[in-house]
Amino acid sequence: MVSLELMRASNARIATSLLSGLVAVFVGATSGIGNTTLKQFASRAQQPRIYFVGRRQDEGERIKAELEKLNPDGEYHFFKQDVSCMKNVDEVCRYIQSRESTINLLYLTCGSLITKKQTAEGLHYPMALMYYARTRFIVNLLPQLKKAQSLRRVVTVGAVGKEGPVIPSDWQANDMGILSFRPHAASMTTLSLLAIAKEESPEFSFIHVYPGFVKTGMSRELTGIVPAITKVLFAPVMALLQIPIDETGERQLYFATSARFPPGLSKDADGISLGEGVHAATGADGTPGGGVYSIDYEGEGTSGNVRGVLDALVKDGTADRLSEHTKEEFRRITGSAAI
Repeated sequence: MVSLELMRASNARIATSLLSGLVAVFVGATSGIGNTTLKQFASRAQQPRIYFVGRRQDEGERIKAELEKLNPDGEYHFFKQDVSCMKNVDEVCRYIQSRESTINLLYLTCGSLITKKQTAEGLHYPMALMYYARTRFIVNLLPQLKKAQSLRRVVTVGAVGKEGPVIPSDWQANDMGILSFRPHAASMTTLSLLAIAKEESPEFSFIHVYPGFVKTGMSRELTGIVPAITKVLFAPVMALLQIPIDETGERQLYFATSARFPPGLSKDADGISLGEGVHAATGADGTPGGGVYSIDYEGEGTSGNVRGVLDALVKDGTADRLSEHTKEEFRRITGSAAI
């Protein structure tokens, strides 16, 4: 476990330890965890160039104004887009690629609790955001991430530690309840990161992180009597366990910038150098400094039980089938596995 104090000390060195002009892309940044992490990054980095994506123009403009006050030396670009559609993801990526040859950080939090809804491209809406869109952003922006000279990192926020059975007959989780959906989606995300790192990009870091109990605003999309009752029932639990949103941003900034999460095959320190007594994290495959990390909000790695689940999904071929399924869906929708 890395203490919050050590995380804050590391974050305080961002301006002096990392190069100026870092390029970051935040997807799902107009509220919740993405928003607080975006602001933390903007306030700490030297002359950052930041692209952030959300669905609401008014919030995007408000946040852009806030960022300009936090750090007037930065450059901020808001892109209004519904990224549940892969063609829209491609549009955003093409825009960024037209302006930037390198990207240092890709930070992904887009998601929804709305289920039983299909996108125009034939994807189950929550999985379109939580899995397909995030994966599409990663594979599209791999060339720019590879070219970065210092920090090179992808962070995706999800239900880490909840990985469990994957049901290949229902990749999109159309017929699943929440008890099946969460472990299914969590495993798909971690397996996808492992596959991309192995096939394409061992030279930079991938982090799948569980943020803990955080009030994100995602539940505001839910309507009806059942969600209303659920919110009331869980209110005491949230009050007891909830992590303040600003603290969450500090933790996420540490994960996005610390050398505790090095690339798998790189000998270069990628991120803020570690403090005394802090060592490289254990990867999702059980390897110290493995390059792909599945961590909780304290920076702790995957448990032995979860590694066993992931290992079994690799050995029985589910991981390979997932990789091929994802590429097939991208080809069906856009005509290519990546732009």
